[in-house]
Order: sequence, then structure tokens, then C-alpha cells
Amino acid sequence: MLKGMLGRKIGMTQIFLENGERVPVTVVETGPVTVVQVKTVKTDGYESVQVGYEEQTKEKLVNRALQGHFKDVTPTRTLREFAADNIGEVQVGQTFDLTIFEEGEAVNVSGISKGKGFQGVIKRHGFQGGPGAHGSRFHRRPGSIGNRTFPGRVFPGQRMAGQMGGKRVTTRNLVIQRVIPEKNLLLIKGAIPSHNGALVEIHKP
Repeated sequence: MLKGMLGRKIGMTQIFLENGERVPVTVVETGPVTVVQVKTVKTDGYESVQVGYEEQTKEKLVNRALQGHFKDVTPTRTLREFAADNIGEVQVGQTFDLTIFEEGEAVNVSGISKGKGFQGVIKRHGFQGGPGAHGSRFHRRPGSIGNRTFPGRVFPGQRMAGQMGGKRVTTRNLVIQRVIPEKNLLLIKGAIPSHNGALVEIHKP
């Protein structure tokens, strides 16, 4: 069985449990995915299952190398690799859907975080800043970043202004609250990375 799935983040909402507890959840439209290639230690040096997600409707985007790669399956827009149990039983062309997950199961969700552009130290790192009055001119500045004489340089990793967001982020141990197979929807407790409509990967730990 496949140990991961691809999907698109729809957005956040809330559900109520039988005891009246309100639970914030993220809705993810998940799968199905098609097995494109089964990688083994003998042929590739490691074991993995490459799957495709979302059918590619533009023929011009499928070059000749990909045409050969997709010779046994329909071309897809996205390719990813996941681990699998009993990989010897997985066949090219086989499909998996969100029924590989169960309610109450913990998963890890990966995606590209929202890009915030170039930000200062207060927004990027949570610096306190300085007083906002009396002519200090030290309102949102980073302050001193080291000594002048020794070591005479800035240490790697110094927290400063810079590009914020737009990086791969993984949120771990999120609990699946609902599995809705007829609509290909997963309701995952809490927030996950990426903007609405973005591609996310859901992994079993």
C-alpha cells in the first residue's frame, strides 16, 4: 500500500464533534494517483513508487522523454515519489485514492509556504524593536550585529532582514478528522502549509 498521497489545499473550515467540541480543519482534495514507475534496489539503487497526479491536457507540455516515460499510463501534470508497503505487489497503472488513510490517523503534510517577500527583522524573526517616540529613530531596526574589532565579521545564521516564506515546509503529526471518499476530500485538523489551491504532499510517518 502506498504511504503517501498528493492533493490540493481547498481551505479551512470547522466541524463539531459529537460532544460539541469545535475542531478547526483544513480541507484537502486528495488523489487519486496513478503508478507511473516502480523503482527497486536492483534497477535504481533504492525502493520507491513514482505516481502521477492530475491528467495533463496540454499535449505540447509532454516532451518526447516524458512520452516514453508515460508510455503505459496517461500523462499527468505532477510526478512525485512515495514509499510503499509490499512494493513487489505494486504495478504500473495501478491507482490509489484517499482510502489508504483512516480517521484518527496522524500524517505529515508538506508544501511550499506562502511567500511574504523581503521583510524586516520584526516580522521575519519577531524582534521587539525600540521605542516609538522621543527621537530614538530605533523603531523597527535590527540593532547591533556584532563587535567592530573581533571577530570582524558576521557569523553565519545571524538573524537579519531578508526573503520570508516561499520555502518547503512540513507540518508533522496532524490528525485526520474525516475521510470523504465520494468527494475525494480529507479533513485534517489544524493548518497546513501553502495557499489555497496549492499542491501538497500527505505522508504517513
